[in-house]
Amino acid sequence: MNELLGARRIRELLDRRGINLTRSLGQNFVIDPNTIRKMVQVAGVEPGDKVLEIGAGAGSLTLGLIEAGAEVTALEIDARLLPILDEVLSGTSADIVHADALRVDLGSFEPAAVVANLPYNVAATVVLEALETCPTARTLTVMTQREVAERLAAEPGSRIYGKTSVMVAFYGAATVVAKVSRNAFFPVPNVDSSIVRISRRAIPDVNPQVFKRVVKAAFAQRRKSVRNGLAVVFGSAARAEECLRSVDVDPAARPESLSLDDMVRIASATDG
Repeated sequence: MNELLGARRIRELLDRRGINLTRSLGQNFVIDPNTIRKMVQVAGVEPGDKVLEIGAGAGSLTLGLIEAGAEVTALEIDARLLPILDEVLSGTSADIVHADALRVDLGSFEPAAVVANLPYNVAATVVLEALETCPTARTLTVMTQREVAERLAAEPGSRIYGKTSVMVAFYGAATVVAKVSRNAFFPVPNVDSSIVRISRRAIPDVNPQVFKRVVKAAFAQRRKSVRNGLAVVFGSAARAEECLRSVDVDPAARPESLSLDDMVRIASATDG
């Protein structure tokens, strides 16, 4: 069994190849065995499960998934890390794919679960892409900056509840399950992280593209009423108010107060 990677081993692998990590790619590799195994446990990975890992890095989390018996496809955008992954994952069944998660058909891998350690600047975008394109994945488990994780799982009425929160809720139930110290990574980042688990559920019976358009318009101007925000969808504030009243939503409400069900009813009226 290949051992999980620590900071010393990762530093040796990078130094031997003269690789300096790139800040723009958010390259902070998880090195704490307890955190790695917590991620695997939260994801509900079982022996034989097809798991898509987004952002393999040096392979530390990949090894944890393999340890649990998963059949892993590991995506990595940085070509410099591919030789390291080949070495670290030698003798395993992991399939390493050099690809940008936002430029590849994630659904084509047909995973039972998606697992990722993501930099904050792309986390929400990657999560929504995976939820939209991987209907086979029963769970999506992500480790990212704490503030981003909390936004993914935010509830209506929260200061951080917004477009991303609603779109995540459209596909599944999100829960922040654990906080992760910055010392669990190499190199040590300037922020702490959290693990968020999203359990997929049947999507509401509404056109997803119409729903997305309604949510985007509603939160485009958070300080305005939902009536004014949705004027662009309905053609005028007056028509937006008429529709909102027809589905029992207060036209003067702020978008952050609206639940998933509220947004679904609005989108259904728009679609009709």
